[in-house]
Amino acid sequence: MTRNDEVETQLPGMDAASIAVKPGPTGRPQRAFPVPAPLAQHGPAKIIALCNQKGGVGKTTTSINLGASLAEYGRRVLAVDFDPQGALSAGLGARTHDATTIYDLLLNRHADVQEAIQSTSTPGLDIIPANIDLSAAEVHLVNEVAREQILAGVLRKVANDYDVILVDCQPSLGILTVNALTASHGVLIPLECEYFALRGVALLIETIDKVRERLNPAIELDGILATMYDSRTLHSREVLERVVDAFGDRVLETVISRTVKFPDASVAATPITQFAPEHQAAEAYRQLARELVFRGAVA
Repeated sequence: MTRNDEVETQLPGMDAASIAVKPGPTGRPQRAFPVPAPLAQHGPAKIIALCNQKGGVGKTTTSINLGASLAEYGRRVLAVDFDPQGALSAGLGARTHDATTIYDLLLNRHADVQEAIQSTSTPGLDIIPANIDLSAAEVHLVNEVAREQILAGVLRKVANDYDVILVDCQPSLGILTVNALTASHGVLIPLECEYFALRGVALLIETIDKVRERLNPAIELDGILATMYDSRTLHSREVLERVVDAFGDRVLETVISRTVKFPDASVAATPITQFAPEHQAAEAYRQLARELVFRGAVA
């Protein structure tokens, strides 16, 4: 492995969230958030949509590894593949053919949600898969009554079985993404540390505001997550500084660095926390899980 493959993000082993460790990549003190306490009971789930209309920013990677990290901390997690490309399903080794998918649940109100749920290799992490059929859903949903709320109705049936439901959205702001936002309590925006990735964030936040105003008053922005960060490049550092200047505390302290371990783990259909449990990337996603619990975005 070359030096270009790794960027240092490892946090010292501190257990007090209030202790400033060192200046972090975001320019703020980088804290070590505490390991969350076990839950006395499970459910109802906090539903979080992972959205960005730009592709290739780390939505699916974050859905997989955040879900696995939360499951490590005793949370029951359901990942919902809401992208016709089915990358989340492939990344978790889910069956997508001859299987009930999220497409079936959207179009058939009598379909059994439990039949669509598949377990993964990570204890506590389940998935509802998707395949290319989902690309036809927008056409079929156009004439449906309350079409923006169909996913919410599907997830409501299993919300009490989980602590967190992560919805991996497709890279668009179409009716499927609006469905995800309408169903969700919070939104996590993965943002690649690259200039062109910045341009659509304001539009996405505007869309979230419209959904809050018209469809889902409860939705909140849980945070903007910087991904694919390379501290050795001036460009990455400048983009991250601009994001923090623009959005302040809405930018999470956790930063996900670029590494070849992520595509390697994807090929193995395994979360990074299992594929390379001691790697800095695995610790970064555990840190993200701890930060979201600390912020109250997740139970």
